[in-house]
Amino acid sequence: MDKTKVLNSLNNILELELAGVVKYTHYAFMVQGPYRLSVVEWLREQAQESLTHAEAVGEHITSLGEHPTLKISDLLETHKHSTEDILNECLEHEKEAIRSYYELLKNVDSGSIMLEEFARTQIAAEEMHEAELKKMLRDNF
Repeated sequence: MDKTKVLNSLNNILELELAGVVKYTHYAFMVQGPYRLSVVEWLREQAQESLTHAEAVGEHITSLGEHPTLKISDLLETHKHSTEDILNECLEHEKEAIRSYYELLKNVDSGSIMLEEFARTQIAAEEMHEAELKKMLRDNF
């Protein structure tokens, strides 16, 4: 296991998860229309889950004796706020999270069962979110 690569992966994930907190919270403010209540509830759950994921990642970084980043990933405002646009942006965020956790798994390279299981668990969670979003986007948009 290349500790530097693992730490880079963890810090990139931390930045992404913290950006997810901001994105999902912002999206929840912007949802309009007949699906508002259920979509806002789901988005707020995702914001909270992103924070929980970020906390876990930060704990893994400090367990490796390092200092977690204070940065977050870029936040791009598209100014597109239809429910469909918001859900598509969420889908892209989830795909990026999946890629990032797979990168972590690759970099751990059987060097830590704890980190390997963490990465696998996170991949499963993010893939579930991706599947949920794809189903949500099938609804007449």
